[in-house]
Amino acid sequence: MPELCPVIWPEEKTPSASADCKDCGLYTHGSRMVWGEGNPDAPIMVILDNPGARENLQGEPFVCGTRQTLQKAANEAGLLMDDLYVTYILKRRPIKAYNKEEARKTCMRHLLQQLEEKSPHLILCLGNVAVESFFQNPEAEVKHLRGKWHQIRGISTTVAYHPLAVRRRPNLWPLFLEDWKLVAERFTQAGG
Repeated sequence: MPELCPVIWPEEKTPSASADCKDCGLYTHGSRMVWGEGNPDAPIMVILDNPGARENLQGEPFVCGTRQTLQKAANEAGLLMDDLYVTYILKRRPIKAYNKEEARKTCMRHLLQQLEEKSPHLILCLGNVAVESFFQNPEAEVKHLRGKWHQIRGISTTVAYHPLAVRRRPNLWPLFLEDWKLVAERFTQAGG
């Protein structure tokens, strides 16, 4: 994988109406709510499963492996930070056992709120958890859906492997980069 100096993307503040949400039970884990990061008005929304350890620590001066891999691929594909907004299915980092299906289903309403407010032109779902939740299909898998565009909730959506899977299995890097290039090409064709 090519080296790139990672950048700490600005975090979007959680709306006050959602900040104290206790509906999914993840608030009992002691993790904070992370709404999203990058450009809140970006034309491309990237959806991950949940915030990681770095995102849970407000103001930490380092970039996690997920973000490093994501930024490298976006950069190589020709996308800028201003083009991207990263958000999550779960807005809090789970740190102990929880009812995954119920939490994901409950937390999707926050993501739907973001979709309505932000109206992204394109969506890139990273990893099976994000794909299953966003596609509302528990059998949806990245390996079968990647490399193509899908109309999900009225938005052109594609999928790629989770950045941590790419870090663990470097043989996935070419596919990951290919999927980012697919997004960049569609973005360019749309006048981005």
